[in-house]
Amino acid sequence: MSLRTRLQSSKILTAPGVYDGLTASLAAEAGFEALYLSGAAVAYTRLGRPDIGLSTASEMTDTMALIADRVALPVIIDADNGFGNALNAQRTMRMYERAGAAALQVEDQSYPKRCGHLKDKSLISKTEMAGKIAAMADTRASDETLIIARTDAIAVDGIDAAFERAEAYIEAGADALFIEAPRSLEEMQRITATFGNRIPLLANMVEGGATPISAASDLESLGFSIAIFPGGIVRALAKTAQAYYASLAAHGSNRPFAGNMFDFNGLNAVIGTDEMLAEGARWEGKDG
Repeated sequence: MSLRTRLQSSKILTAPGVYDGLTASLAAEAGFEALYLSGAAVAYTRLGRPDIGLSTASEMTDTMALIADRVALPVIIDADNGFGNALNAQRTMRMYERAGAAALQVEDQSYPKRCGHLKDKSLISKTEMAGKIAAMADTRASDETLIIARTDAIAVDGIDAAFERAEAYIEAGADALFIEAPRSLEEMQRITATFGNRIPLLANMVEGGATPISAASDLESLGFSIAIFPGGIVRALAKTAQAYYASLAAHGSNRPFAGNMFDFNGLNAVIGTDEMLAEGARWEGKDG
C-alpha cells in the first residue's frame, strides 16, 4: 500500500524518528507502518551538532538510501527548506525520490533553517514557498511521492498568518499539511477544525518542545492524520550512551552495565546475522 493510499484511512499513521539502518530496522520490527527520517536526528548523530541547518542534502540522501536498502517501509524524509530556492528544491526532490523516499517534508524557513521548536526563526515569503512546492510537484517522478508542506509561521507571525500560508501551500499542490509548533490544545483544535476535512494533517511530537505532547490516539481524535516522534530515539539513545560511557570510565569494564545492553550474540540476533549468512550460503558455488 502506498503512503498516499494509507493516508485515506481514518486511522492515524504513527511514524517514529529514525536516523540509520539500525534504528529503521528496529522500528520496523516493532510494527510501525512508516518511518520518519529526521534532519535533526541526522545532525545530532552524524554531526554531533544541533539542528541549525548544518546537515546537507547529500548527507540526508545517503542516509535515506541506506535505510531504503534495509527496510521496505515508506519513509517520510525531512527536506528542510529544500536547501535553497525552487531549483534546489527540485533537485532535492529528485535526489530523495531516487534514494527511496515516499514523502518529502519541506518548510518555509529562510536559510540556514533551525529546529521548529527553537526561537528566532525567520521565513521566506509565502509566494516563494508556494513556488517551491509547485516546482517540486512538477519535477517528481511519481505522483505517489508526497509533498508535506510545513509552515513555521506560528512562532514568527502568529497562527492567523500560519493559516494564510497554509491555504497558499495547499493551492500550490501540497499533499499534506504540517503547521509547526502549535502552543496549546486550543491551537491544535483550531488547525484540525480548519483543515482536517480537506487535507491530511501532520502533528510533530517533540519532547520538551512548544507543542503539548499527546498520544497518537488523542491526535487521531483531534483530527490529525500523521503523528511523528522525530527525535525521541536520539534522546533515548543519548541518555543511554552517556550512562554507558560514564560507567565504563568509572569501572574500566562493561560488567556493571551488562544488564542495560546486548551482548555479542544478542545484537547479532537482533540484526539477523545468522539469517544473512544463511542467505549468502545459498549462492556459494552457483555458476554465473
